[in-house]
Amino acid sequence: MVHKLSNDDVIYSFSRKNAPVLRVNSGDTVSIDTCDCFTDQIQSADQEVAAIDWNRINPATGPVYVEGASAGDLLKVTIDELEIGDQGVMVTGPDLGVMGHRLEEMESKIIPIRNGKAIFNEKLHLPLNPMIGVIGVAPEGEPVSCGTPGAHGGNMDTKHITQGATLYFPVFTEGALFALGDFHAAMGDGEVSVSGIEVPGRATVTLEVVKGFHSKFPVLINNEGVSLLVSAMTLDEAVKVATEEMIDLLLPFTDLSVSEMTMLMSAAGEAQISQVVDPLVTARFFVPQHILEALEIKLFS
Repeated sequence: MVHKLSNDDVIYSFSRKNAPVLRVNSGDTVSIDTCDCFTDQIQSADQEVAAIDWNRINPATGPVYVEGASAGDLLKVTIDELEIGDQGVMVTGPDLGVMGHRLEEMESKIIPIRNGKAIFNEKLHLPLNPMIGVIGVAPEGEPVSCGTPGAHGGNMDTKHITQGATLYFPVFTEGALFALGDFHAAMGDGEVSVSGIEVPGRATVTLEVVKGFHSKFPVLINNEGVSLLVSAMTLDEAVKVATEEMIDLLLPFTDLSVSEMTMLMSAAGEAQISQVVDPLVTARFFVPQHILEALEIKLFS
């Protein structure tokens, strides 16, 4: 059985106070419909972007209560399938993104999705990379806007959160209270304009409670390797914390010293940027699969 959630059930902040709209058992699969990050308000390039309701930004469908999930556990989220709509939108403007200091007015761009490409203009047909921008669980303390990332996940805007990836989130409250939204048809590292190609869509995910393991921050595993995602006030801080947390995550599985593991990460690991435009920026530290195989590391199992 696959549970289903419509995009009528949304939150605009992750919070332990949110009432769950669905309760599932560990191991259940859920099909989740989403609006785009503007709650589907922008349907035409003729619309005045400044006039939309900016209180309805980055809705996440949910939350889902996962039976058996308790503080200190991990929530394993496997992205089984990811579907996107046939039209995307991008925006930028004054004080938004990296170039906002040089922009004088809000602008939007409607981007059709056709034949596996995003039609930016007549010459530029961009390859798709369907991905999830907002995904996570209720945070430990006060509510966190869906537009802000953190240790709970949220608006991490990481291009590897896509079909086939598995994420592990630290659980901070009973039931985890999982939600997701803010899909992109494609987005480059940094998300420098403040938007990817924003689209509605549907994600099919399997939710499992993992006990006996812990991580302070979200961990993403795919066929290429493992990434640890950290959001902080500065990119410097995010990179430093992600690097140290990755070393601490892998070290117990090896007979390497801290010095040797640090040298290995410098030789084969990668500090990567996810996004630099949200209230907190997000970096990830990546370790390729061949390193995990050589060290016989199997995380969270």
